[in-house]
Amino acid sequence: MTSDVPESASPLVDGQAFDHFVAETTPAVWGLLRRLTATEQAAEEALQETYLAAWRGRDQVEDPSHAKSWLYGVARRQAARTWRRRAGEPRTTESLDELGLRAGWGCDPECAASRSEDRVQLLEALARLPDADQQVLARCDLEGMAPSELAEELGLAAGTVRVRLHRARLRLMGELREGGAHG
Repeated sequence: MTSDVPESASPLVDGQAFDHFVAETTPAVWGLLRRLTATEQAAEEALQETYLAAWRGRDQVEDPSHAKSWLYGVARRQAARTWRRRAGEPRTTESLDELGLRAGWGCDPECAASRSEDRVQLLEALARLPDADQQVLARCDLEGMAPSELAEELGLAAGTVRVRLHRARLRLMGELREGGAHG
């Protein structure tokens, strides 16, 4: 493979040379970071931070032949940062893809507005239900409690709670279908 960048020039001097340097070194740097980090997500973040730090510190590389070694050092330091949790940082993080989907990214504005309207309608329908229905729906469907656990907590038979849950869901669906026509 021939390069448009002269051998004697530093691979970090300008944007075009740096782009070529990034393309050439990314597979090796990725492999290094993937071995040094706990998760693929941490490796991705370290990779981005590595090249950002490399661009910012590019004038520190005096000898072009040392650019790759210098970059690997930057990558190792970025990987080490993933090993230390900062104060208040959560133990696990949701991927940006998951957060984006939850936020409605990739969804057209009409879809997002529809979801928002659906949420409002759901909350209004829930508010119209009797307290006992709201309680069983909240505990089982929102909090994820098993009907048998709720039955034990309430001192009821598990079958009784399952029937109440089923009926509450049916009442909720009825409220949603009617759309608050009797408000």
